[in-house]
Amino acid sequence: MAGALLALVMLPASYLAWVLFGVHYPSPAEVTGQPAIVLESADGQRLPHHGFFRLPPVAAKDMPPDVVNAVLSIEDHDFYRHGALDPWSMVRALKQDVEAGHIVAGGSTISQQLAKILFLNPYRTFQRKIQEAAVAFWLERHLSKDQILTSYLNNVYLGSGAVGFPAAAQLYFRKNVSDLTLPEAAMLSGMINAPSQDDPLHNLAAARARAATVVDAMVTNGKRGPQAALVAKLHPAAPDPANMSPSSAGWFADWVYDQVARAAPPQAGAVHVDTTLDLRLQKLAADIVDSTLNAYGAPLHVDQAALVAMKPDGAVVAMVGGRSYAASQYNRAVQAKRQPGSAFKLFDYYAAFRHGYSPNDQILDEPIEINGWKPHNYRRVYHGRVTLAQAFAHSFNAATVRLSQEVGIDDVIAAARDLGLRAPLHNSPSLALGTSELSLLDLTAAYAAVRAGSAPVEPWGIAGLHIAGQKEPLQVGRPDLPRHDLGRYRDQLLGLLQDVVERGTGRAAALPGLVGGKTGTTQDYRDAWFIGFDDALVVGVWVGNDDHSPMRGVTGGSLPAVIWKRFMQGAGAPTAPSPPQAQAQLSPAAPPLAAPAEQASRGVVDQANANLPGLQNPQCNIAVCQRLYRSFSASDCTYQPSRGGPRRACRR
Repeated sequence: MAGALLALVMLPASYLAWVLFGVHYPSPAEVTGQPAIVLESADGQRLPHHGFFRLPPVAAKDMPPDVVNAVLSIEDHDFYRHGALDPWSMVRALKQDVEAGHIVAGGSTISQQLAKILFLNPYRTFQRKIQEAAVAFWLERHLSKDQILTSYLNNVYLGSGAVGFPAAAQLYFRKNVSDLTLPEAAMLSGMINAPSQDDPLHNLAAARARAATVVDAMVTNGKRGPQAALVAKLHPAAPDPANMSPSSAGWFADWVYDQVARAAPPQAGAVHVDTTLDLRLQKLAADIVDSTLNAYGAPLHVDQAALVAMKPDGAVVAMVGGRSYAASQYNRAVQAKRQPGSAFKLFDYYAAFRHGYSPNDQILDEPIEINGWKPHNYRRVYHGRVTLAQAFAHSFNAATVRLSQEVGIDDVIAAARDLGLRAPLHNSPSLALGTSELSLLDLTAAYAAVRAGSAPVEPWGIAGLHIAGQKEPLQVGRPDLPRHDLGRYRDQLLGLLQDVVERGTGRAAALPGLVGGKTGTTQDYRDAWFIGFDDALVVGVWVGNDDHSPMRGVTGGSLPAVIWKRFMQGAGAPTAPSPPQAQAQLSPAAPPLAAPAEQASRGVVDQANANLPGLQNPQCNIAVCQRLYRSFSASDCTYQPSRGGPRRACRR
């Protein structure tokens, strides 16, 4: 009998110990001193991060009495009179839970709610309620009631991404929290229990009905008289939502926020961050990615795409990490590592130039075998002796592998490192064809180094920091890294990249002016890339599928190049429309070559590409070509390249 009684006593104690094992009891600074990081675009518009919008905290004593009284009246009217728990509320909630057979009412005090918001999961379980009570006791012991209430008012979720009353006041009413009226305070307070259900931007009737309940609770609690309550209910709040940045800005905001959060000093308070994001370009990029995938994703079996646009110094002005930020916050521009395919060849040829090769030197494009590995050209077509410029423009694999072997893979890796690549690069012959995985952001930055003429270029998005209490903002800007001038190699590389667009695999990206880039396609069409630049921007595009499943013949010269061109056309100053570019042929004076390694394959790809700008039959726009090339001849639409060699066709 004694043993049975001991077991009855020990069982609850053991269960309690198990539930409380590993519960985090925070320091006071974790509750009251969490930095509020506020991001702003280049034009001063607020950027939500991780889907949430926050503003610097405001003390409860500095908020209008109606805000404080509305919250206390509807959530915890005895907050200043009880401790961590409210026994009467718990009894009432327990009765409702028992009758329902599961938790339907919490009876939680504001201290308990704050414990859940900051440190526990949101699931309604008996275990979490016990943990919540334990942390609430800790909060009540180490913090004052005013400190707890201030933290609660600045951290409670109020729908549509708004966290805390300062953010909600701006989001719903374009006001500072100090200017909220009674109807507005009641509407926001009413959202605490069910922020999605009572969100006035999605269900105004429900929000107003809940606000009326809050006002009645304030009357019952003696915080407002019947006349003021009647006026508030007859003249309910009318939301005037602020213009928020597009949801697609979340990928960029998350990228920058995580950097600031790691670097912000403890108890920094409010941190305002000026960023490099251009919201016009961000919206343009997101719309183009979305519309292109909607139109061609299904027939080509393409589900995702990513785009990064930066200035040549690395300032990121647009970042699209996927098809929809709302559906997936995973940033395919930064976090995803994929094989770049032929887009890696930039580093092979840079290494060759550093070994003394020139674009007009010749290399053999014939089958090659290295320790049993036999790389193949597109459709296994080979071209004999070709210049390096031809091999690069048409993405001949065999010639490139042979060149990398003559140069040495170690030197290819060294060239990639000097242009800024930090990803692991496998020292194997296949590296020459882009078999090591990279992020779109890093690869685009390496191309930016070529455009800028000095390397490395570090992608950056933080232009300045304003820390509360400091008079002068911290100017951040471009990272101060040791850099080296690319010298004469820059012009050689720019020439290669321009050739790709003018007469090679990237003709679908052709635009007037200085334009260059490189296509990339991996085995079985699992990844397709186009990285390119014009006078102002360096832009990288990737398309593919999260599960690495093959696309239907999509190459870097098709869908990615089209997305790139559409973005660049909208990004710059308006220009006269030019005829669509196409799968051009070499200049008549040059020897004929087989289909390039990254042209779109036949069938469904050709059918889809037929309706895409930049993938139709070539025409010569004499007016445009005359402006671009002083040596242009209207009789045959050709011009003389500045670097010498045979005349080339103008495909403008």
